[in-house]
Amino acid sequence: MRIAPAFLLASVAAAMLLAGCSRNSQPQLMNVGAGERSPDEFQVLPGKPLEMPEDLAALPAPTPGGANRTDPTPNADAVAALGGNPARVARSGGVPGADAGLIAHATRYGLAGNIRQTLAAEDLEYRRQNDGRLLERWFNVNVYFRAYERQSLDQHAELERWRRAGARNVGAPPEQD
Repeated sequence: MRIAPAFLLASVAAAMLLAGCSRNSQPQLMNVGAGERSPDEFQVLPGKPLEMPEDLAALPAPTPGGANRTDPTPNADAVAALGGNPARVARSGGVPGADAGLIAHATRYGLAGNIRQTLAAEDLEYRRQNDGRLLERWFNVNVYFRAYERQSLDQHAELERWRRAGARNVGAPPEQD
Protein backbone atom coordinates (compact mmCIF):
# COMPACT_ATOMS: atom_id res chain seq x y z
CA MET A 1 0.00 0.00 0.00
CA ARG A 2 2.92 2.37 0.53
CA ILE A 3 4.01 2.13 -3.07
CA ALA A 4 0.67 3.34 -4.47
CA PRO A 5 0.99 7.02 -3.38
CA ALA A 6 4.61 7.22 -4.57
CA PHE A 7 3.67 5.63 -7.89
CA LEU A 8 0.75 8.02 -8.30
CA LEU A 9 2.95 11.02 -7.53
CA ALA A 10 5.63 9.84 -9.98
CA SER A 11 3.10 9.28 -12.76
CA VAL A 12 1.57 12.75 -12.26
CA ALA A 13 5.05 14.31 -12.33
CA ALA A 14 5.91 12.39 -15.52
CA ALA A 15 2.68 13.53 -17.19
CA MET A 16 3.40 17.15 -16.28
CA LEU A 17 6.93 16.85 -17.61
CA LEU A 18 5.70 15.40 -20.90
CA ALA A 19 3.04 18.12 -21.21
CA GLY A 20 5.72 20.77 -20.76
CA CYS A 21 7.85 19.29 -23.54
CA SER A 22 5.24 20.06 -26.20
CA ARG A 23 5.32 23.79 -25.50
CA ASN A 24 6.04 26.14 -28.37
CA SER A 25 8.90 28.63 -28.01
CA GLN A 26 6.52 31.56 -28.52
CA PRO A 27 3.52 32.10 -26.27
CA GLN A 28 0.23 31.28 -27.95
CA LEU A 29 -2.80 33.16 -26.74
CA MET A 30 -5.53 32.68 -29.28
CA ASN A 31 -4.16 29.53 -30.90
CA VAL A 32 -7.23 28.34 -32.74
CA GLY A 33 -5.90 26.12 -35.47
CA ALA A 34 -2.29 26.93 -34.64
CA GLY A 35 0.16 24.68 -36.35
CA GLU A 36 -2.24 23.39 -38.97
CA ARG A 37 -0.60 23.18 -42.36
CA SER A 38 -3.57 21.85 -44.29
CA PRO A 39 -5.09 24.03 -47.02
CA ASP A 40 -8.15 26.07 -46.25
CA GLU A 41 -10.73 25.27 -48.88
CA PHE A 42 -12.44 28.60 -48.27
CA GLN A 43 -9.33 30.51 -49.34
CA VAL A 44 -9.31 28.99 -52.81
CA LEU A 45 -11.41 31.16 -55.10
CA PRO A 46 -12.26 30.15 -58.63
CA GLY A 47 -10.80 32.42 -61.29
CA LYS A 48 -12.64 33.98 -64.18
CA PRO A 49 -12.73 31.99 -67.41
CA LEU A 50 -9.74 32.41 -69.72
CA GLU A 51 -10.31 34.46 -72.86
CA MET A 52 -8.17 34.99 -75.91
CA PRO A 53 -7.42 38.72 -76.27
CA GLU A 54 -7.92 40.39 -79.63
CA ASP A 55 -4.34 41.64 -79.74
CA LEU A 56 -1.63 39.62 -77.99
CA ALA A 57 0.80 42.54 -78.21
CA ALA A 58 -1.54 44.64 -76.04
CA LEU A 59 -1.13 42.29 -73.06
CA PRO A 60 0.79 43.79 -70.14
CA ALA A 61 4.08 42.30 -69.02
CA PRO A 62 3.67 39.70 -66.28
CA THR A 63 4.27 40.99 -62.76
CA PRO A 64 5.00 38.34 -60.11
CA GLY A 65 2.54 38.79 -57.25
CA GLY A 66 0.60 41.37 -59.24
CA ALA A 67 -2.97 41.34 -60.46
CA ASN A 68 -4.08 38.93 -63.14
CA ARG A 69 -6.88 39.41 -65.67
CA THR A 70 -8.54 36.23 -64.39
CA ASP A 71 -8.35 37.16 -60.71
CA PRO A 72 -11.74 37.46 -59.01
CA THR A 73 -12.87 41.04 -58.43
CA PRO A 74 -16.00 40.69 -56.32
CA ASN A 75 -16.44 44.42 -55.64
CA ALA A 76 -16.12 45.40 -59.30
CA ASP A 77 -18.37 42.51 -60.32
CA ALA A 78 -21.04 43.62 -57.83
CA VAL A 79 -20.86 47.22 -59.07
CA ALA A 80 -21.21 46.03 -62.67
CA ALA A 81 -24.16 43.78 -61.76
CA LEU A 82 -25.91 46.74 -60.14
CA GLY A 83 -25.37 48.90 -63.22
CA GLY A 84 -22.38 50.94 -62.03
CA ASN A 85 -18.97 51.54 -63.52
CA PRO A 86 -16.59 48.79 -62.31
CA ALA A 87 -13.56 50.83 -63.40
CA ARG A 88 -14.20 53.23 -60.51
CA VAL A 89 -13.81 50.39 -58.02
CA ALA A 90 -10.62 48.99 -59.50
CA ARG A 91 -7.88 51.32 -58.36
CA SER A 92 -4.14 50.86 -58.30
CA GLY A 93 -3.79 50.88 -54.53
CA GLY A 94 -3.82 54.65 -54.17
CA VAL A 95 -6.01 56.59 -51.77
CA PRO A 96 -9.36 57.63 -53.21
CA GLY A 97 -9.90 61.38 -53.37
CA ALA A 98 -12.75 61.21 -50.87
CA ASP A 99 -10.41 59.73 -48.25
CA ALA A 100 -7.49 62.11 -48.74
CA GLY A 101 -8.56 64.36 -45.83
CA LEU A 102 -8.91 61.38 -43.50
CA ILE A 103 -5.46 60.07 -44.43
CA ALA A 104 -3.92 63.51 -44.00
CA HIS A 105 -5.44 63.89 -40.52
CA ALA A 106 -4.45 60.37 -39.44
CA THR A 107 -0.82 60.83 -40.55
CA ARG A 108 -0.37 64.41 -39.31
CA TYR A 109 2.21 63.33 -36.72
CA GLY A 110 4.09 61.05 -39.08
CA LEU A 111 3.78 57.58 -40.43
CA ALA A 112 5.82 54.54 -39.36
CA GLY A 113 6.55 52.31 -42.32
CA ASN A 114 7.38 49.31 -40.14
CA ILE A 115 4.37 49.53 -37.80
CA ARG A 116 3.33 45.91 -38.34
CA GLN A 117 6.74 44.56 -37.36
CA THR A 118 6.94 46.93 -34.38
CA LEU A 119 3.49 45.91 -33.12
CA ALA A 120 4.26 42.21 -33.62
CA ALA A 121 7.46 42.52 -31.58
CA GLU A 122 5.74 44.52 -28.82
CA ASP A 123 2.82 42.07 -28.71
CA LEU A 124 5.19 39.10 -28.49
CA GLU A 125 7.03 40.73 -25.58
CA TYR A 126 3.73 41.55 -23.84
CA ARG A 127 2.49 37.99 -24.31
CA ARG A 128 5.76 36.62 -22.91
CA GLN A 129 5.33 38.77 -19.80
CA ASN A 130 1.67 37.69 -19.43
CA ASP A 131 2.08 34.05 -20.34
CA GLY A 132 -0.04 32.53 -17.60
CA ARG A 133 0.62 30.61 -14.47
CA LEU A 134 2.76 27.49 -14.31
CA LEU A 135 -0.05 24.94 -14.69
CA GLU A 136 -1.69 27.04 -17.43
CA ARG A 137 1.54 26.91 -19.40
CA TRP A 138 1.99 23.19 -18.74
CA PHE A 139 -1.52 22.34 -19.89
CA ASN A 140 -1.57 24.95 -22.70
CA VAL A 141 -4.59 26.82 -21.30
CA ASN A 142 -5.75 29.83 -23.30
CA VAL A 143 -4.92 32.96 -21.27
CA TYR A 144 -5.76 35.53 -23.96
CA PHE A 145 -8.68 37.23 -22.22
CA ARG A 146 -6.93 37.43 -18.84
CA ALA A 147 -3.72 38.77 -20.41
CA TYR A 148 -5.53 41.59 -22.21
CA GLU A 149 -8.17 42.22 -19.53
CA ARG A 150 -6.67 45.58 -18.48
CA GLN A 151 -6.94 46.81 -22.07
CA SER A 152 -10.52 45.67 -22.68
CA LEU A 153 -13.52 47.98 -22.74
CA ASP A 154 -16.62 47.35 -20.66
CA GLN A 155 -19.17 47.86 -23.39
CA HIS A 156 -22.15 48.22 -21.08
CA ALA A 157 -20.48 50.83 -18.85
CA GLU A 158 -19.40 52.76 -21.94
CA LEU A 159 -22.93 52.63 -23.34
CA GLU A 160 -24.32 54.01 -20.06
CA ARG A 161 -21.67 56.75 -20.00
CA TRP A 162 -22.70 57.92 -23.47
CA ARG A 163 -26.39 57.75 -22.56
CA ARG A 164 -25.81 59.88 -19.44
CA ALA A 165 -23.94 62.38 -21.60
CA GLY A 166 -27.05 62.68 -23.77
CA ALA A 167 -25.58 61.15 -26.91
CA ARG A 168 -27.99 59.23 -29.07
CA ASN A 169 -26.90 55.68 -29.69
CA VAL A 170 -28.34 52.44 -30.92
CA GLY A 171 -29.95 49.98 -28.57
CA ALA A 172 -27.82 47.24 -27.14
CA PRO A 173 -28.81 43.87 -25.74
CA PRO A 174 -29.18 43.78 -21.94
CA GLU A 175 -26.16 42.80 -19.89
CA GLN A 176 -26.00 39.08 -19.15
CA ASP A 177 -25.96 38.07 -15.49
